[in-house]
Amino acid sequence: MRAAARRAGQSLLGAWHWLEASALIRRGRELELMHRAMGFATLSLVTLAPLLIVVAAADPLGQGGFAAWLVDGMGLTGRSARVITDIVSPPVRVIGTTGVWSGVLLAVFGVSFAGSVQNGYERVWSLPPGPWHRIWRQATWLVVLTAYLYQEVQNRHQFIGWHRIAVSAAAGALFFWWGQHFLLGGQVHWQHLLPGALATMVGLGGLRVFSHLVFTPLIVDNAVSYGTVGIVLVVESWLTGVGFVFYGGAMFGRWFCEHHWWPRRRPRRPEGR
Repeated sequence: MRAAARRAGQSLLGAWHWLEASALIRRGRELELMHRAMGFATLSLVTLAPLLIVVAAADPLGQGGFAAWLVDGMGLTGRSARVITDIVSPPVRVIGTTGVWSGVLLAVFGVSFAGSVQNGYERVWSLPPGPWHRIWRQATWLVVLTAYLYQEVQNRHQFIGWHRIAVSAAAGALFFWWGQHFLLGGQVHWQHLLPGALATMVGLGGLRVFSHLVFTPLIVDNAVSYGTVGIVLVVESWLTGVGFVFYGGAMFGRWFCEHHWWPRRRPRRPEGR
């Protein structure tokens, strides 16, 4: 038994060294991954959510807008879905009361959120901060993000079952693959960004399952106990998880390239040299 346990321990230790998992954990600490995830959640709620709510109110198809996306992204059903929809969905008159300056401010806040995401990707890949005039990249990324979220809502009505999962996974992988490359100004090659995009989609899928199992009953309980504040705290917790996956997926992609992709692609030196 002792010999078997010792061999099992050696196998686990060998697998740990082969995976270079310690390097991934160390990189997460250097990046302050949890701190960035919490900042992502705060900016999402304060700067991005108002802009998306206004866009949702202008939904030409009238299919729930981004409230429907939030419900679907969190995997909510039943009463918890209705509670979130009532809070996130604004009345149509919000468009009429939104002035030009309010719209400009919402756009500026959205761009600041995109700038934060860009800075996170730059830190992941150890790149210098981009110049201020790259703000057009942040604005473009924000527009594409809005379009991506909107098409996710439409997929809910166009596809069902595995077809919908396949379409959503493909669209999400393409968005995160393109998004990293675009925000980084092409400083990282396309093929090096693909593992991070795939890891991000896997993480979001796992987060959706976790949210369905944990947050669905929690929202109902918090609605009864704490009202709107309790529901907002649950949404904030979910957004923290989204931020963790956003940056963690990109970080995993770089780690995978450095420790399991690039070493295999390096040519071997001829013997005797």
